[in-house]
Amino acid sequence: MIKFITVEDLLPIRNEVLREGKLTLEECIFPTDKIEGAFHLGYYQDDELACIASFHPQNYEGFAGKAYQLRGMATTEKYQGKGLGNQLVNFALVYLRGRKTNYVWCNARKKAVPFYHNAGFEIISPEFEVPGIGPHYVMYVKIA
Repeated sequence: MIKFITVEDLLPIRNEVLREGKLTLEECIFPTDKIEGAFHLGYYQDDELACIASFHPQNYEGFAGKAYQLRGMATTEKYQGKGLGNQLVNFALVYLRGRKTNYVWCNARKKAVPFYHNAGFEIISPEFEVPGIGPHYVMYVKIA
């Protein structure tokens, strides 16, 4: 089941999966987590939070229209490869289409590019390095 959740709900998974458990929960908070229009989704499997994603209003330079950035997408190891992330992204895209959003974009880790590609995203940047995290691409999907 997919639910709207709080930042506090998702921090343990964000730390475990995206930061390899190396940070405190407070260090896993993004500056955009609580801005106006931001929201967070969680996929619950048998009452256990299994997959998370955060979204906030943010245009991408050179692209017109209302946009949201997807950040902090993560699925716990136990549930990876079971399609939960795809369902979560699809839920978000339908929700954002209803909010008259034109596109969603993200900074995708190189190893996550196939996941985002399968969800309809395309690469729109050269590869770049996020210090301490690794290679990324900007990816985008038009939804309206």
